[in-house]
Amino acid sequence: MNEVEDLSDFDDKKKDKKQSASKKSKETEEDEPITKESLGKEVLSVIINVLICFAVVFLITHFIGQRTVVSGSSMEDTLSDGDNLIVDKISYRFHDPERFDVVVFPYQYEEDTYYIKRIIGLPGEVVRIDTDGVIYVNDEPLAETYGTETILNSGLAANEILLGPDEYFVLGDNRNNSTDSRFEQVGNIDGDDIVGKAWVRVYPFNEFGLVDNIE
Repeated sequence: MNEVEDLSDFDDKKKDKKQSASKKSKETEEDEPITKESLGKEVLSVIINVLICFAVVFLITHFIGQRTVVSGSSMEDTLSDGDNLIVDKISYRFHDPERFDVVVFPYQYEEDTYYIKRIIGLPGEVVRIDTDGVIYVNDEPLAETYGTETILNSGLAANEILLGPDEYFVLGDNRNNSTDSRFEQVGNIDGDDIVGKAWVRVYPFNEFGLVDNIE
């Protein structure tokens, strides 16, 4: 018959040791009073972390990207009223805006108001829209598929518009319901005034995607 060793005393001793160690740990913690110096360090640490968070948010929203909400129907059927976009504010620091980019720029007559339109004409080009609503760039018809309907009002572009070295001609995709470069209150857009390029539509969620892929 195998003998079974009684380990009850041994278990009791282990429990006593654990309890003793726990008591010592608690006593040690209780022996460490909260001083003004330690409290000051904690407060300083919190303040630094908050400042870092604000700095990161500031850098992102001012130099990298920002959220923009579309208001109105001037960019339908590409973008609709209420669409939430992320605007890329950094790409144009490395290259110039390109034809058909959807860009955001400030409205000069109203503070904190921004327009979103599509680039049609580039610096140095000549833009004209004839009576049939055909867009000409340097006397060549522009092959594009963004306009939702034939342009009925050529506006300023009924006559040739020569764009300056840093000027862009923009149109809304909803051509007959858009205030854009055809009209004096908008006119040609200076490259320096372009905030950035509409990059991603993030809302509605079921229409999430790159703006470049929306037609």
